[in-house]
Amino acid sequence: MNKKGHLIFIALLVTLSFAAKPWRQQPVTQTDAAKKGLFTVVEGSVKKKQVQDPEWIRAQVQTNVLGGDRVRTLLQSRAEMKLSQLDVIRLAPQTTIDIVKLYEETKEKKIATQIKVKEGDIWGKVKSVDAKSTFEVSSDFAGAAITGTIFRIHQDSAKQETQLKVYTGEVKISNALANLDSLPPKTLKPQRIQGPTQVPGPTQITLEQWVYLVRSYQQITIGAKGQVKSSGSFKKSDREENDEWVKWNLQRDRVQ
Repeated sequence: MNKKGHLIFIALLVTLSFAAKPWRQQPVTQTDAAKKGLFTVVEGSVKKKQVQDPEWIRAQVQTNVLGGDRVRTLLQSRAEMKLSQLDVIRLAPQTTIDIVKLYEETKEKKIATQIKVKEGDIWGKVKSVDAKSTFEVSSDFAGAAITGTIFRIHQDSAKQETQLKVYTGEVKISNALANLDSLPPKTLKPQRIQGPTQVPGPTQITLEQWVYLVRSYQQITIGAKGQVKSSGSFKKSDREENDEWVKWNLQRDRVQ
């Protein structure tokens, strides 16, 4: 083979190796990642990282959201993530969450999303759940199955409690995620509240396992031992419902 033939042969090998490389590695493209989630609002200092990674990176608008991410907002910061172009999760200042699963297929052929609130306050607007999908939000003390719902979950490590508030729809909540599909849900009794004072609901002093169905404008607060500390109704006129964080979320919901 002459010199010219050698050059053609080498060029052909190089071309084939580059052509084969994407088929072997099948990297996740920007477009594929965006199908799962993006940051749509970033105010202040918001950071993310894969849970196992040592270093945080700065999150910006249009930064991808992926399964396995840990996301945190610092003081005077907040963020909004749009997931699968349907579901919305917002983080209040000083909030940390783990995105355990993000639209992942399970053994039962369902598409599962699971978010754990480690500290702080999240606001969620979930639309995409059906018979073939699940959307769960958990904390150290409780787990909730979310359907077509607007909700808020606050995890307070200092007080060792988790509070769920439902604004639209209904949410199943338990002191163990495994109970959500295995125990029949109890219904919270609607209770009229005078002013911002919460009326205590049923309180368990044992480690009894339970599931409650929390409906629109109802709340439940769960302690570190899985006991219900308070439950009942709340109103738009309550002081907590007129703070800047709630107003911002309601305004964002109207825009969307």
